[in-house]
Amino acid sequence: MQHDTTKFPVLFVICMAAFLVPFMGSAINLALPQISATFSLKAVSLSWIASSYLIASAIFQVPFARLADLIGRKKVFIFGLAFFSITTFLCGIAPSGWVLITLRGLSGLGAAMIFGTNMAILTSVFQPHERGKAIGINTAVVYFALASGPFLGGILTHYWGWQSLFYLIALLGLIAVVCSLIILKGEWIEAKGEGFDYFGSIIYAVGLFGLIFGFSKLPETSAFVWIAVGILAFVFFVFYELKHQQPVFNVRIFKGNKVFGLSSLSALINYAATFAVAFMMSLYLQSIRGFDAQDAGFILIVQACMQCVVSLFAGKLSDKINPSILATTGMGIILVGLCGLIFLSTTTPIIIILILLILLGVGFGLFSSPNSNVIMSSVEKKYFGQASATMGTMRLTGQAFSMGIAMMALSLHVGNRMIVPEIYPQFMKSLHITFIVCAVLSVIGTYASSFRNKK
Repeated sequence: MQHDTTKFPVLFVICMAAFLVPFMGSAINLALPQISATFSLKAVSLSWIASSYLIASAIFQVPFARLADLIGRKKVFIFGLAFFSITTFLCGIAPSGWVLITLRGLSGLGAAMIFGTNMAILTSVFQPHERGKAIGINTAVVYFALASGPFLGGILTHYWGWQSLFYLIALLGLIAVVCSLIILKGEWIEAKGEGFDYFGSIIYAVGLFGLIFGFSKLPETSAFVWIAVGILAFVFFVFYELKHQQPVFNVRIFKGNKVFGLSSLSALINYAATFAVAFMMSLYLQSIRGFDAQDAGFILIVQACMQCVVSLFAGKLSDKINPSILATTGMGIILVGLCGLIFLSTTTPIIIILILLILLGVGFGLFSSPNSNVIMSSVEKKYFGQASATMGTMRLTGQAFSMGIAMMALSLHVGNRMIVPEIYPQFMKSLHITFIVCAVLSVIGTYASSFRNKK
């Protein structure tokens, strides 16, 4: 167990790790056109650079969180950081597009270990009265990473090539590993001596993979088969876990805990409605509007800067007033921003685009840290690891679904072709469909968020 005097160094280490993954995720969007040119990757293939990572992260987060409860959260956290750093470095020397996509999937395993444990460690160290502030700081760091990703990613890609992104993150990751080994004292083991549910983990992986992969393949016929497999696997998983004495994921924490269930659902919908925005806007600004990676990064940085600033205040505020109200307000503001993006054209003034991105940033900042506080505070201490993993899984599954929406829209209108001037009208149709679906999801998310405290 960590002593009270060392809780802020722990926060520092957790924030270092929390910076790396979202930074890589947002910075790589600006490098996509250059990666496409290097490996001759077409639109749908290009989207797999993000999707392979997201699928791997989502599938393994819950099993790794359970493993961390058994052998120690610190061990899994540090190993995850090291594995993420090594695979990220290897991405920089990938000889082909498909090797890069495979290595990004392996990076997702490391990220699953980091995010399956980081929030549980943070919640274990900080008491309830200061937890919102700590989560707010951690969330602000995530958004600072998202903010600096397009900016630094654009500059690095512009001057030193897309490979420099991977080398920088690998170096920062190794520094974080060294800091973790020095700062993290003791260990957090909540279920020592219990068994690991291998069969449950496999069923969970099959269910989640079926849903996410199937969604990414829409509207192909095989997509519906994968989605059906995913749903059936999840139904079986729930019944199996309810009977299991030492489940990989205790589904009983959803039973009778409406706040936890609806807050988790809100997080899933929120990320599903917003993650594809950066991917589509990066392609729009560079391919349609003709900006280079650096200038596109300057435009996209606005949203993440607002998220960073607002989430810092929202985290502190959520210790004093009902965090559900803050989160619901945030979802409503996101809806307004997404509705505006539906009407983007090839000549929309940049000032309008900036205003819409600011709205999205404010909304997301208001939603995220209060919603995280609600989730982590709605369960007993022994479930911190599973709540942390649930939150991470909802985020990554939501992001993967969001990319699935974008991939489906691109498949319908662009197909697996390079984005060249002749198909700009088809790309704009894909863009509009993506933002319409995201806006509809935001309506559902706002309702789920507002409903959780009603009797």
